[in-house]
Amino acid sequence: MTSESVPPLPDVAELLEHAYAVIVPLRTRFRGVTHREALLLRGPVGWAEFAPFVEYDDAEASAWLAAAVEAGWVGWPAPRRDTVPVNATLPAVGPEQVDDVLSRYDGCRTVKVKVAQAGQTLRDDVDRVAAARSHLGPAGRVRVDANGAWSLADARAAVAALAPYDLEYVEQPCAAVEDLARLRVALARAALDVRVAADESIRRARDPLRVKALDAADVVVVKVAPLRGVRAALDVVAAVGLPAVVSSALDTSVGMRAGVALAAALPDLPFDCGLGTVELLADDVTTTRLVPRGGFLPVSGAVRPDEVDAAAPARLAAGADRQRWWEERLARAHAVLAG
Repeated sequence: MTSESVPPLPDVAELLEHAYAVIVPLRTRFRGVTHREALLLRGPVGWAEFAPFVEYDDAEASAWLAAAVEAGWVGWPAPRRDTVPVNATLPAVGPEQVDDVLSRYDGCRTVKVKVAQAGQTLRDDVDRVAAARSHLGPAGRVRVDANGAWSLADARAAVAALAPYDLEYVEQPCAAVEDLARLRVALARAALDVRVAADESIRRARDPLRVKALDAADVVVVKVAPLRGVRAALDVVAAVGLPAVVSSALDTSVGMRAGVALAAALPDLPFDCGLGTVELLADDVTTTRLVPRGGFLPVSGAVRPDEVDAAAPARLAAGADRQRWWEERLARAHAVLAG
């Protein structure tokens, strides 16, 4: 990371001066989650979101705090484009629910389908992908995301079963970077022309550049918060040297702005981005939800104070205990960054 990627660190009291813990319900269970918790922070240049998943330790959460400081206290690089194309995201629902879920996404030409859900089978995945392909038609694009749940052998079998539906790529099919590299070789030998994308191997790895060193992916999926901010994510994409897809982490419309800022700042944007997940939320914290229109999101800088719904902190309040829990968590993450 370059020195320009490291934002200055305000003290804890300043970060918490305007901090609101919220709980936002989801429309449909997503990766076992039924609601999303976040701490909204109001900084001098706009609103920011500190929302590492609750199971993450303080070291991992500190990266998310660095990204929040960039958003609320520093701001983002100048954009290279005015809009960002996005994909629809399809949770691990039954095929009979696919049309209903995808109809919420206005004009999206690409669908990312969640597969390898615990308790489900490959047959469930095939049926869901087939329904998504039917909904999109032959001109649409279908990608699948296993979140590292398959073994190497299972990944080979799954990609072979799903490839007839014309996959754009398979995202994080295996957990280990070494297995991603082996899978790419196995798919080439089997004449299966399906790209492999690395997600967790980038955002949750101590060394995301191992993906490049092992020739383990064709595409990298990057998220702003786990990579410490927009500038740091731009550094990672440049160092890896592979086409990038910008994705979200079940962000509210406040957090989603950071992903849009990254997508807008990338020199090249060859794939639709996974930044349409606000549609998975049953509520939101801004007066205007950041959801796709005609398959695109607008690029519009930081979230101004008047864009956050004044009633949202009360309507979605996490409660005193969770407010305190989030404030203490931020303080611990701050100590990691300061150290």
